[in-house]
Amino acid sequence: MLLLEESLSHLGPSVLLLLQLLLPPASAFFPNIWSLLAAPGSITHQDLTEEAALNVTLQLFLEQPPPGRPPLHLEDFLGRTLLADDLFAAYFGPGFPSRRFRAALGEVSRANAAQDFLPTSKNDPDLHFDAERLGQGHTRLVGALRETLVAARALDHTLARQRLGAALHALQDFYSHSNWVELGKQQPHPHLLWPRRELGSLAQVGDPTCSDCEELSCPENLLGFTLLTSGYFGTHPPKPPGKCSHGGHFDRSSSQPPRGGINKDSTSPGFSPHHMLHLQAAKLALLASIQAFSLLRSRLGDSGFSRLLDISPASSLSFVLDTTGSMGEEINAAKIQARHIVEQRRGSPMEPVHYVLVPFHDPGFGPVFTTSDPDSFWQQLNEIQALGGGDEPEMCLSALELALLHTPPLSDIFVFTDASPKDAFLTNRVESLTQERRCRVTFLVTEDPSRVQHRARREVLSPLRFEPYEAVALASGGEVIFTKDQHIRDVAAIVGDSMADLVTLPLEPPVVVPGKPLVFIVDGLLQRLTVRIHGEVSSFCIRNPAGVCQGQEEGEGPLGHTRRFGQFWMVTMNDPLQKGTWEIQVTAKGTPRVRVQAQTSLDFLFYFGIPVEEGPHPGLYPLTQPVAGLQTQLLVEVTGLGSRGESGDPLPHFSHVVLRGVPKGAELGRVPLEPMGPWERGLLAASLSPTLLSTAGPFSLELIGQDGGGQGLHRAAPQPCSVVPVLLELSGPPGFLAPGTKAPLGLHIASFSGPQDLDLRASVNPSFALTSNLSRVLLEHNESAWGRLWLEVPDSATPDSVVVVTVTAMGREASSVPPTHAFLRLLVLAPAPQDQLAAPAHSSGPVLTTASPGFHPSTLVTRGIAGGGLAGNTWWGTVGGVLLLLGLASW
Repeated sequence: MLLLEESLSHLGPSVLLLLQLLLPPASAFFPNIWSLLAAPGSITHQDLTEEAALNVTLQLFLEQPPPGRPPLHLEDFLGRTLLADDLFAAYFGPGFPSRRFRAALGEVSRANAAQDFLPTSKNDPDLHFDAERLGQGHTRLVGALRETLVAARALDHTLARQRLGAALHALQDFYSHSNWVELGKQQPHPHLLWPRRELGSLAQVGDPTCSDCEELSCPENLLGFTLLTSGYFGTHPPKPPGKCSHGGHFDRSSSQPPRGGINKDSTSPGFSPHHMLHLQAAKLALLASIQAFSLLRSRLGDSGFSRLLDISPASSLSFVLDTTGSMGEEINAAKIQARHIVEQRRGSPMEPVHYVLVPFHDPGFGPVFTTSDPDSFWQQLNEIQALGGGDEPEMCLSALELALLHTPPLSDIFVFTDASPKDAFLTNRVESLTQERRCRVTFLVTEDPSRVQHRARREVLSPLRFEPYEAVALASGGEVIFTKDQHIRDVAAIVGDSMADLVTLPLEPPVVVPGKPLVFIVDGLLQRLTVRIHGEVSSFCIRNPAGVCQGQEEGEGPLGHTRRFGQFWMVTMNDPLQKGTWEIQVTAKGTPRVRVQAQTSLDFLFYFGIPVEEGPHPGLYPLTQPVAGLQTQLLVEVTGLGSRGESGDPLPHFSHVVLRGVPKGAELGRVPLEPMGPWERGLLAASLSPTLLSTAGPFSLELIGQDGGGQGLHRAAPQPCSVVPVLLELSGPPGFLAPGTKAPLGLHIASFSGPQDLDLRASVNPSFALTSNLSRVLLEHNESAWGRLWLEVPDSATPDSVVVVTVTAMGREASSVPPTHAFLRLLVLAPAPQDQLAAPAHSSGPVLTTASPGFHPSTLVTRGIAGGGLAGNTWWGTVGGVLLLLGLASW
């Protein structure tokens, strides 16, 4: 056990609590889990970030006991590894999912790791406290924390998490890249998180700092002095005579006298000449990261901090409403559902923490209304009336795009309309945005395409006019439900069901085939199972493993309760559910839709990435979507495991992942999953070959395994993924947008699967002026192109607001190549009086498929093959944390 009271003694009476947990014998500061291939046993930026967040979350739970539940006790967590699942189960109760919290932590951690990969940040000494640019690094660190606060207060928590990740990376690097530890310091730097504070006692240009070291390990190369310094990396800026290098395999400056280096990034002497001090550096970096999280908590308040990290099992409530004159029943149905959700869940763990409302008609849409206050949301919703219009089509997809830009990830969005979209040209972009945000969209349409309606029409409308809704629903994992005015209030009850955070169970086959039953598996971790059937159905039978059938007759049946509203059936099964293989037999005209959902604590998150073995640090380069032709790693994070195995019960496990084409469900491949570290962390990895990802198009992910009793486990991702045809990256230099400035943005596009002839289009929300020097690109196999965009921020731009830039790469003319999109979130921020540096535009971190190019003065095309190798089994270290509460002064 590590005794850290002395290291915290400078905090005096403000330290109310100290939790000691075992710190494993490892080291730190490589980006993420894949870095451990190069230095097994090391602790990464990802470890430090997640461990610090868990510590401060536990502190919040200890101080704010939930209503109606007993308070948590510190002694229950002593000597245990902190796990998000355990924290949520202890605080909210068994079965409440930590999925959103873990996803939010993942956003912060990936943004942190991305600082070592992005061309705009990986070699910037100010962002890593390199090259003795300690004062500049301090300014940039404080600026990133300020941007985190502004974005969080603007309720753009995705951007806030990205800026927080960048800030934490720099903060943690300080303790590995500087000589703070070598100076014998036992506590974090007292001024590092504070603006208008000097770091003090800095080495000057002419001060020699290091002696020559020919070995990999350099324990004695720092000269005997008390000034603060840091190592130089590479050739920009060049290392002056007598100065220390960062050191390690990739540092070109370390071969110039004085040779060697001082970084403590890992356990490996090949990467870290001061590897022997890594543990001390990791300890201080963890304490400093806890201070940073605690600082944000003090500035945002407990509710604001909880929203920043999604410390809640509840979903957001997001409505997109058609407000034309024919929409009276639909608007009332939305109001009834919203009021029911707000009143039923107020004060409970499942009370929504974020509300979004976007109205639309023709030709207008918006404005978007976002709030965390349910009463404000209800007041705004109650003021909406069905007025004017009544014709078709409407600006539905424009409003939906606006809602997606303001709705937190992993949320459900509900669209109420009785009209087809006028802006169908946005379909591909909205599809991509639903997958980038991982939001599920459900359309409640009170006009069946087959029935005659009495709306005025300015044009002859196609019978396929609702296909854009079908495409968006398919891409997002949602659905389109057609109903009638008299049924809309009852059908709208699915809003409340979806808000219960149900998972969708995979069906085999995924669509109804005449004469063939739909099959799904029920395991012992499922409850509250619901079957929804929609279409011209003459009969159906839901059969359990014992052969008992529940039919279409309304009311109570042998397995559950059936309700019918026009062509929409909802069957709620009784608990406990019989485990095993269930079937659904449907007889209908056309193609009815069937969806099976249930509540469970066992779910999963997933991410893609390219293993990078070159550059300043090896690791996993993040992708939002896999790219055709690239060797890709799939990283799966199972949620809901917790410490259930400590009781001696057999553990559930997943053995492989199945990829299926969408929508027909053909199996594309079956790939084994390899565990990545301790079982309780729930990390699994699969290698997806270029052959498997050779064809652009959507696919679904399914996890296959067994529960502790040997019963089959089957989980599906909430929405499909898409293999995009090209890698498209969009970024700007670190910083923020200032009103009255012109900000440069970088664009990079690469093909790994064949020749491409593409048009590039850019847009920005709000509508600022945006120009580009790259509008068309011709790429051969393994070719890349770079371009530049200029974003003009007017003097009238609203300070503390968010700008979203979108770039689309489209095949020319009748090309079958699907569009690829990149999204970049930027913050408009008026410079504070203490800001000493100019405020450039900043990159928010990973965008569509990874993140970001370097800047080039003109368009450039080069050849290059993607790097990265396969990862084997790797130990996943968990940092034993220190929990403390800091009474922080105003920041």
